[in-house]
Amino acid sequence: MSDSQHNEQDELQKYLEEKAKQEQEKQKEQEAEQLSAYEACVLKESAKIHELIAEAQKKTNEHSEDQ
Repeated sequence: MSDSQHNEQDELQKYLEEKAKQEQEKQKEQEAEQLSAYEACVLKESAKIHELIAEAQKKTNEHSEDQ
């Protein structure tokens, strides 16, 4: 194999490694975004549950005061 072919092969290998690295980083970012959306949803639902609990406790307190 000549030097020019060897250099081309090295350059191609480096290019492919860089593309693979970029693809992995892109995939990690997408996973992080999905996780963030999931976390936001969980926090939103958790806040709703806390509101419902507080409302139920308030009604329970009002009901026990009436008796």
